[in-house]
Amino acid sequence: MVEITIRKRPRTEAVITQRKFFKKTARGKVIKESNLFSPPIILLQTVIEEVRHRSLPLYNRLNALIKMDEKRIWVFYNEYRSETAIIREEGETPNDRNDRGIRKAAAWYNDHIRVTRPPIRGQAPPKLPTVVLMTEDVANRQKAEKAGISCISVRKYVEGMKEPTQLLDLLAAEGSNEIEPTKAAAGRQAFYPDYIPTSTLLAGVKTGELHQGHFNANQYNYLEGSVSVPALSKPILLIGRENMNRAVHGDVVVVEVFDEKEWKAPADEVVDQDSTLKNDDVEDSGDEGDDEEDQVTRREKQVLLSEEVKRTSEKQPTGRIVGVIKRNWRAYVCHIDSTSLTSSNATSLSQQTVFATPVSRLLPRIRLRTRQAPTLIGQKILVTIDRWDVTSRYPEGHFVRALGKVESKEAEQESLLLEFEVPYRPFGKAILDCLPPQGDTWVVPPKSDTSPEWRDRVDLRDLIICSIDPPNCQDIDDALHARPLPNGNIEAGVHIADVSHFVLPDNPMDSEAASRGTTVYLVDKRIDMLPSLLGTNLCSLRPYVERLAFSTIWEMTPEAEIVNVRFTKSVIASKAAFTYEEAQIRKDDPNLQDELTAGIRLLNTLAQKLKAGRMAAGALNLASPEVKIHLDSAESSDPIDVEQKEMRETNSLVEEFMLLANISVARKIQETFPQTAVLRYFSFTHFQGYRIDDFGSRRHLPPPRTNFEKLQDVLMKRKGLALDVSSSGALAASLDKCIDPNEPAFNTLVRIMGTRCMLSAEYFCSGSVGRDTFGHYGLASPIYTHFTSPIRRYADVLAHRQLAAAIGYTPLHATLHSKSHVERVLDVVNRRHRMAQMAGRASVEFYVGLALKGRNEREKGCVREEAFVIRTFRNGLGVFVSKLGIEGLVMFKREIRFDADNYTIAIPSSTAPDAQDLTISVFDKVMVNIEVEKDKNTQRGRVKMTLVHPVDSSLM
Repeated sequence: MVEITIRKRPRTEAVITQRKFFKKTARGKVIKESNLFSPPIILLQTVIEEVRHRSLPLYNRLNALIKMDEKRIWVFYNEYRSETAIIREEGETPNDRNDRGIRKAAAWYNDHIRVTRPPIRGQAPPKLPTVVLMTEDVANRQKAEKAGISCISVRKYVEGMKEPTQLLDLLAAEGSNEIEPTKAAAGRQAFYPDYIPTSTLLAGVKTGELHQGHFNANQYNYLEGSVSVPALSKPILLIGRENMNRAVHGDVVVVEVFDEKEWKAPADEVVDQDSTLKNDDVEDSGDEGDDEEDQVTRREKQVLLSEEVKRTSEKQPTGRIVGVIKRNWRAYVCHIDSTSLTSSNATSLSQQTVFATPVSRLLPRIRLRTRQAPTLIGQKILVTIDRWDVTSRYPEGHFVRALGKVESKEAEQESLLLEFEVPYRPFGKAILDCLPPQGDTWVVPPKSDTSPEWRDRVDLRDLIICSIDPPNCQDIDDALHARPLPNGNIEAGVHIADVSHFVLPDNPMDSEAASRGTTVYLVDKRIDMLPSLLGTNLCSLRPYVERLAFSTIWEMTPEAEIVNVRFTKSVIASKAAFTYEEAQIRKDDPNLQDELTAGIRLLNTLAQKLKAGRMAAGALNLASPEVKIHLDSAESSDPIDVEQKEMRETNSLVEEFMLLANISVARKIQETFPQTAVLRYFSFTHFQGYRIDDFGSRRHLPPPRTNFEKLQDVLMKRKGLALDVSSSGALAASLDKCIDPNEPAFNTLVRIMGTRCMLSAEYFCSGSVGRDTFGHYGLASPIYTHFTSPIRRYADVLAHRQLAAAIGYTPLHATLHSKSHVERVLDVVNRRHRMAQMAGRASVEFYVGLALKGRNEREKGCVREEAFVIRTFRNGLGVFVSKLGIEGLVMFKREIRFDADNYTIAIPSSTAPDAQDLTISVFDKVMVNIEVEKDKNTQRGRVKMTLVHPVDSSLM
């Protein structure tokens, strides 16, 4: 790669940029728009619990609203007060019981106000406020009115306010029984079958006649989806709108599997909804009662019929969705489709029904009614789905708020955080009050027997300890040391920031950390799990500063065999903070013979032997595409170039000792707390087009062979290479043999494709699964946890608390004795971890796109790069550009011959009659032009790739 001059942004400027970002988003638009509605509100415990049961994302949004300082919202725990608590009557449904409880609480509150404000003799009677029950439930309102309780619908209340236009847009779409039917709904036939009653669904799942799982949309074909279920080795394929039956990506659904003779193979053609649904009339998106089908329905049926003839892959279980157990609906980042507007007059306040197109291609279009449509063109907006009727091709939702101009960095970054549900609100006062009152002047006090900080701590300040991290790392949570012992053995230690000393169980800061789950790393900013005073200061193991630590210290033989291990709270003083590059240079410099350099070399020697031992035990050496993006400055944050990350020996050094510490701690806490230890293991998903199934996560044993069938088949047919997946060791050995002498990058490509058969490892509670499932398949370790990064991972904080109790330093908090509590916390942490990873990848993709766009402009043309073919379609190719770490589609407009069995396409020659067709196969190296183009309807910048060698696809 050519040499690049990089202007690195100072850390101080990055902090300023982050503060500006928060000011523009969390403290600006959100609060400004939400303050349109400001009357005092009493939320009943019954309502909050029902929201939690129906939708966890909505429950989290409601909690965030309650905590806002600017709001006047009070929670009334009506279920715990004798005057308002009720018992469910015989034959009463849970919903009716809750409605009765809400009416009783409303009636009691009015009586309560009258009793607490009695008239005073000689004075005018006090003006008493009226508690009004606001509900959209018509039946509940009718019963309340009969009981003499003041009540009104939210919509009617808002309509009575001054200037209600903006607020009316923020309301959920009205129910079909309370709204005048639109042209699209009047007399319309059903697009979808009704769902089976919930009781029937649950009974069917229990007997095994029906199956429950997460719905996964197909990013290449919007008319196909799948559901992975434990009972079947392959996902259940869902073909067509009717069979997907109004499911949205991530919904928990119930599926009926068809008879085996009706099973089909997945389509091998890219079907893009932008082109298939082009010019669909938002008001006429359904059948109006006549027999003639609308254009979109006809086009979709033609696509499915065409695919039916062409399906050549191996068949898999096929079925249809018969019910939804839990919706994954939340606020989605969208753009208004400009072609769906009936009026573009910016001054018009008439309500229009328009299409909102989500940024994610896994989601359907959303119909919404708004009075602000003309002013929202060219902006990113937030839209929430409210309902999806059987008579509507699309779900219906409502406008929440505008995020900003399309392609502006602030709007793009905020939309990314919202899309992946990353909590980015500033830390509130209650959380900040949990920090040490001394603030950044806090220091480790002088050593004394009476100091609580020094209680039962070992003084390790004289040890030659250093940290090795990526460049510009501020949250340093691990440091290492190694030194020879008089008996010929070696002492090696991993020292981790003692975060649990500052983050105490069950206080506001602990609750917030548990809710956030993890720090989220984006290209140009970091969304912290803990306040920066801890993460980048008091807990960060900075050099030349005394810090509290939790140390794991081993005695090892020169061959890296462990003689013993001890765990202790400690006080350390790191002697240096290196980057990976700086530590590598120091290790390799023969002129340096000081203690610090000798310690790094000793650590490296042990790390090499530890890794060799892991590999011999069957650990997998997998790969993932990682790139480094160089930014211009803090003010612009403009990317100036992209390159692959370089991995050095020192990267492996740190990795091996972190793995060893995590394994050692896992053994200790599991021995002491066999029912509630926080552990971690690797799980897998089916190999579907080399993509990760982000929502199909399940706990299970190492993968059945079917998970790797596609990769095994393509390797055998294209390269004559066998992939043995009978064990982790066999898989590791066969991956080592996947070599192409003519292409050094081939082995890395295969490892990347192998990695994508797998999901991220998951946290679990040791008492929740069988002991034989504890093993971490990827690491070939019988037990594993996370202990080494408590500044940025909440699971590590829990492991610290358990280890502290295991060594007798402090009693274990009551919540960590409860298996159900640990399970609930880890469910949140697992989800947050997955979403953080996806947010990080999306941030990289966004900045790679900006860098490519900049290169396009500077070089007055397309960026040209080498790529590998990783998938073949009937009408295109999937390619992977390793240098940039991105994937893309190359589409062909002309007819090509497709051989699904052999993963090849043949392009007919247009020259001499006797000329041979040009064949392109999976694993072939090609040359592509890359450019970033703007979609006219969605205003979304997207990477477009065209083949330039061995054939120019733009001519096809």
